[in-house]
Amino acid sequence: MTTHPTTTSAGDLDGHVSERAGHPETRGIDLVPDSDRTGRPRQLFAVWAAPNVSYLSFAVGATLVLTGLSLPQAVGVILAGNLLWIFTGTIAASGPVAGTSGSVISRAFHGVLGNKAVLVLTGWLIAAAYLALNWSAASVAGIGLAVRMGLPDTPAVDATVICLIAGGTLLIAIYGYATIVRLYAALSILLALVFLVVTGYVLAEADWSYTPAEPLKGTGLAVALGIGFTIVASTPLSYSNSPDLARYLPRGSSPVAIAGWTALGAYLPSVVFTSVGALAATSLDMTDPQAALESILPGWFVPVFVIAVVVNTMANNGMTAYSASLSIQSVGVRLARIPAVLTIGVLGTAMTLYAILVWDFLTSVNTMLQLVVVVTGPAMAVAVTDLVMRRNRYDGADLLEQERGGPFWYHRGVHWSGILALVTGGLTSLMWVNTSFWIGPIAKVMGDFDLAIPSGMGVAAAVYWASSRILRTVPRRGGAFSGTDVRPSGVSGGS
Repeated sequence: MTTHPTTTSAGDLDGHVSERAGHPETRGIDLVPDSDRTGRPRQLFAVWAAPNVSYLSFAVGATLVLTGLSLPQAVGVILAGNLLWIFTGTIAASGPVAGTSGSVISRAFHGVLGNKAVLVLTGWLIAAAYLALNWSAASVAGIGLAVRMGLPDTPAVDATVICLIAGGTLLIAIYGYATIVRLYAALSILLALVFLVVTGYVLAEADWSYTPAEPLKGTGLAVALGIGFTIVASTPLSYSNSPDLARYLPRGSSPVAIAGWTALGAYLPSVVFTSVGALAATSLDMTDPQAALESILPGWFVPVFVIAVVVNTMANNGMTAYSASLSIQSVGVRLARIPAVLTIGVLGTAMTLYAILVWDFLTSVNTMLQLVVVVTGPAMAVAVTDLVMRRNRYDGADLLEQERGGPFWYHRGVHWSGILALVTGGLTSLMWVNTSFWIGPIAKVMGDFDLAIPSGMGVAAAVYWASSRILRTVPRRGGAFSGTDVRPSGVSGGS
């Protein structure tokens, strides 16, 4: 008989646990006991709204118009692309059931050892890249404010601004869940107020009768729509960490409510402020979003706007760094959660310095958002498919068991259905993506039409479902093969 652990080695390193707002959270990936599970699903609305009242949304919306789309076409892409937040909400529902992080839950679909390899890519490198992307957006605004205040426009000042923003962000991640819930409730309101003021000035300047100088038709229109959809949808697909923010909710919380409040909290501000960015591009030169928006704002309000941009970025990246620290523990690195936060922060800061000091900001944004879907789209598809197949029945103690022959050891520690689905979905997506850096061969044949997201996600979901059924590695009634369950074909308990 196997005794399930209630903590992991990483959790033991954390020692004393604190979940009070204003105190550093030391709990890592170990199980959240029922006594620490409080709150209601509706709290997730503010948790997801605060990071998505975003300056980056202005830039993304402007990009849609700059690529040649009309205003109605851009808004249509924004509405459609942001619908993918429902996937983020869906996998969030696994958090309270399992009582542990999303980076541990993913052992169910990749296997104990296979999951480690996947997390190095999705939980470390891509997380660090998103830290850099958002820090770059805030740093561009912060550096501009520093120059306006009379500081010299030098690499040293730029680097100082970047490091200060990164340091503030990491403090949020260090203080953790309870502080995030309390803080983001206030930030979601304050940030919305500031960005609504900006919206008012944009609406006053917008050209509501705007039409592109050369309206797109046929293949050209299809290409622009495909690229736009990929850019917009890339953001919700990147949030595979949503179970981390829901795991402290009571075990019996409604999964529909969790999914709904998570998705709605992110969807509404994303749609509103990305659409405002598109409107701004009808009358302003949004190739430099910061300069364009500041040009229509009163001088006294510009510092308020810049501070809001920086605070929003800290809110967004605070969540990313928090989850990335849990991923580091899930891989097996013997670091307590707080040192793990600092580790991922150093990597993200280094990438930000490169993005700001070496590469063009808007090019960085568009290329990054289009390329990451090659990984994040299939990964999200596998996660959602596994949740549906198991009917959201995850046992945290089983998931934390890493010994050979454990419930999620599969074959030599790898769930080949998950790995195969991720690889085939990623390769398919890569064949269909269209960026300034890479155009897939199928996309070229189809006139540069970008179908990276639907093709990659569709193939990944189909491969995972079919191979899991054939190999019988996911039981039809949900959960894991354990206890009296019959082991799946090809799985050796001692492998």
